[in-house]
Amino acid sequence: MQPSPAIADRPMALSSALESLPPALGWIYRGISEVFPDQPEAQDGEQNLVYRLINSDRPLRIKLGIDPTMTEIHLGHSIPVRKLRAFQDAGHTAVLIIGDFTARIGDPTGKSEVRRQLTQAEVQANAQTYLDQLRPILDFDTPGRLEIRYNSEWLSALDLGKIIELLGTMTVGQMLAKEGFADRYEKGNPVFLHEFLYPLMQGYDSVAVQSDVELGGTDQKFNIAVGRDLQRHFGQSPQFGMLLPLLLGTDGHQKMSKSLGNYIGLQEDPLTMYSKLEKIPDTLIQNYFELLTTTDLANLPAHPRDQQKQLALTVTAQFHGPEVAQQAQQAALTLVQGGGEGAAGVPEFSLATISFPAKMFYLVAATGLCATSSEARRQMQGGGVKLEGEKIADPDQLVENATTLAGKVLQVGKKKFVRLVM
Repeated sequence: MQPSPAIADRPMALSSALESLPPALGWIYRGISEVFPDQPEAQDGEQNLVYRLINSDRPLRIKLGIDPTMTEIHLGHSIPVRKLRAFQDAGHTAVLIIGDFTARIGDPTGKSEVRRQLTQAEVQANAQTYLDQLRPILDFDTPGRLEIRYNSEWLSALDLGKIIELLGTMTVGQMLAKEGFADRYEKGNPVFLHEFLYPLMQGYDSVAVQSDVELGGTDQKFNIAVGRDLQRHFGQSPQFGMLLPLLLGTDGHQKMSKSLGNYIGLQEDPLTMYSKLEKIPDTLIQNYFELLTTTDLANLPAHPRDQQKQLALTVTAQFHGPEVAQQAQQAALTLVQGGGEGAAGVPEFSLATISFPAKMFYLVAATGLCATSSEARRQMQGGGVKLEGEKIADPDQLVENATTLAGKVLQVGKKKFVRLVM
């Protein structure tokens, strides 16, 4: 998987669209991988998105669907949401579809096995956390700029006749062309019929909300194209697809994913978010700036280390505010130098929950910096645990009382910190 290409490396048609777009609309095309259909010379609002944007006599309806299959959103998920905000700022209507119905099936894209089906209660709880996390990005307040729709509104009302009509728009061969299906089928892994319904239901969302443009990652092209086909089937003008890159994680190699541990969550505390961003590989810096900020790429600092600091400060400020981001930056610097007053932005852990005297490995595990006591022992023996910047190598070191630890910063690895308080 590759990061999003530099503008100079993108297809000629896309580069031409970027050059012809008015500056006020430039953010819409920043960092995108593909628009389809894409005929930048056409004077046709169904083939040329730039022409449509400039000449439409009404706000376009920009669709983004999210399935609340978990509780935490990371920076990779934020990329299409930021693009949705760009359309809002250009005067168009963001249509955010909460896939409360489709989440109960799960998008099979890129999956090597069938996904666990969620309960309605799980989906509803996840949906609320999603909306809370998206508030720093989207405009929730300007009238007419945001519609929040739940696809159970129309999908739960489909009768068998309508479902058969949807199934009749695609062949098994077309479905098996979808990423993951053919591979699973050839390996003898089960592909269940209800999974075939997922791209059809996502496509029907576009019909239900009369989408003009659908946003998605590069792995969503198949599903977005199905939406175009279904809109034609139901007599609507087909939507444009706008594809965004999949963000590489903090390891610099694989797609950002919570399961891989290379993610930065939108709800992470300011210091953790800042510290992770400050350490991303040099090869990803410009990619992160392009996809996660509005910073002019031509005016970045010359030195990669200074670029990392600016990136960390800019992105942390988006979710926690400029003042808190500055505090996180100072706390990160202080932690490198060994704690102290500057560590005020570190999350706190109350020593009142510990029965003293206590061994250090137990204390480290109790803070949550390590998942188990065994992991705490391994981290300490490997030199990965510090107190006020000093390594603690003996897991069985006995701490007699809380007073000796109060106010100090405990660190595990490069990115996990807590300040111990009474």
